[in-house]
Amino acid sequence: MRLNKYIAHSGICSRRKAGDLVKAGKVYVNGQLEINPSYMVTDTDEVVYDGKSLKLEENKVYILMNKPKNTVTTLSDENGRMTVRDIIGDKVKERIYPVGRLDRMTTGLLLLTNDGDLATKLAHPSGEVKKFYRAVLDKKISDEDVEKIRNGVTLEDGFIKVDGVDFVKGGESMVVGIELHSGRNRIIRRIFEHLGYKVERLDREYYAGLTKKDLKRGWWRHLKEKEVIMLKHFIK
Repeated sequence: MRLNKYIAHSGICSRRKAGDLVKAGKVYVNGQLEINPSYMVTDTDEVVYDGKSLKLEENKVYILMNKPKNTVTTLSDENGRMTVRDIIGDKVKERIYPVGRLDRMTTGLLLLTNDGDLATKLAHPSGEVKKFYRAVLDKKISDEDVEKIRNGVTLEDGFIKVDGVDFVKGGESMVVGIELHSGRNRIIRRIFEHLGYKVERLDREYYAGLTKKDLKRGWWRHLKEKEVIMLKHFIK
């Protein structure tokens, strides 16, 4: 098994992040620094990260959370803020980590797992994993600006075109539904800011075929077996 995959399957992080850790000189194999993510790990090798010997996670865990606001999408926070790991507490023994991120004030669906392969494929742009958000703006948005978003806008880090955008049915013209697969940082907030609007509330309602049905804000649950199968099929 390649070193980056071994680290991911040990529940440390995604495979992409694991590759970065190796290249940054954070990983040792049999006491020697190893900076090649493609190094082939054998049964007799000892892989060490952060002073700890890594072991493959036998039990794969998949958790769906309805993230509350004012919570950071990390395993720990140096500023003492509430994290998604704090919400789960000691109810899950395995070292799980979030797939992608939601900024601190954004609420809604978040997947956490120790399945490095799945996390990598879901997070990679080539997978085109669809996400649907509901955005509440500080003022009514014009039809013209909705059309601009639909056609694509150019931000400081390049052009972005969403997969779909429209007023939420039954809502006011300051409530907008937006669908996209980009994972760029704060992308929805920046799209609206570019056009002169402030996002007051942002909620992810759909992610990779999963919804928030029967999952209250701040609650979480293990995925059902059929949902895990669906996710793995989703990214093929």
